[in-house]
Amino acid sequence: MKTEAEITPASPRKIWIALIVLAVIALVAAFLLDQATAYWIGAHSAPELKRVMRMVSRVGDWPAHMIAGAIGFAIAFVMGSKAWMRIFLAMLIALALAGVTTRAIKIATGRARPSVKSEARWNGPQLSSKYQAFPSGHTASSTAFFVALFLARKKLGAPLLLIPILIAVSRMIIGVHYLSDVTVAVVVGVICALLAVHWLCKIRAPHSAIEGRG
Repeated sequence: MKTEAEITPASPRKIWIALIVLAVIALVAAFLLDQATAYWIGAHSAPELKRVMRMVSRVGDWPAHMIAGAIGFAIAFVMGSKAWMRIFLAMLIALALAGVTTRAIKIATGRARPSVKSEARWNGPQLSSKYQAFPSGHTASSTAFFVALFLARKKLGAPLLLIPILIAVSRMIIGVHYLSDVTVAVVVGVICALLAVHWLCKIRAPHSAIEGRG
């Protein structure tokens, strides 16, 4: 019998197709609205709001997520909960995948941040953080972390999805990312979460089959 804490298998094909279509539409819209969104945020963001959003960005970086996941895994281990150990492991794997993926894309594309005065927005391979706007590493990592939790425990994970949304908004408000940067980051995060959960389901399946024959 499956429990709510167990990580569930992948979604049906129709859901996948719908998600892909929605992702493509969101990405196209985000690129088209980049400049308009940046202008609107710049015109309506008060200094107090920017200060708060800078704090959100600092707290919302990957180290905080990694520490939270490691603490959760340790508690699950002490409590003897294999289900929660798998869940936290999936969250940490998704976090790592998102971090590595976004770092590689950032360096390869060299997109200038909104605050950088540059005629060329895409500059090719760059090591300077000023040219690593695409995509948002903060957003991708947080999305991967909490989507992995959502896939395992929907009731608990659903409200926590507001955290990566808040982090994405904070990155735009403080002027370090465009709308398309955080939108692509969300897609990357979701894919990394799905891969992590799918991988753990795969490696667990043979073990479960052996137990069933015992």
